[in-house]
Amino acid sequence: MRRLKVRTDDLEESFARSSGPGGQHVNKVSTAVTLKHRPSGVSLTVQDSRSQARNRALALERLLDALERQREEKRAAERAAASQQRRRNSPRPPRLKRKILEQKRNRSQLKKLRANRSIEVIPPP
Repeated sequence: MRRLKVRTDDLEESFARSSGPGGQHVNKVSTAVTLKHRPSGVSLTVQDSRSQARNRALALERLLDALERQREEKRAAERAAASQQRRRNSPRPPRLKRKILEQKRNRSQLKKLRANRSIEVIPPP
């Protein structure tokens, strides 16, 4: 929790009755744990075990994994945006620029050849 700088004050816990196998114990005891991280809004529910304490530990572990994954994705997106901006601002290599201009000139000449053709119309007799 220290590594991710998550405070226990930011976590909201709630308990509910679990479903699934477990018999009378599951029906009488609130073992499902819902954990919510208020600042990020990430919320998850764990009801894997018949033990509330075990479900609390699992919920905390999974929540920290989710927060870490979310922060890693954000960092990756920032790096990608910075890299894209760097590529966008870098000048074109001179050889590539010459090639592009040559292609433009060729295309222009081709269009000029098409435009200058005139059709002679012969009037009907």
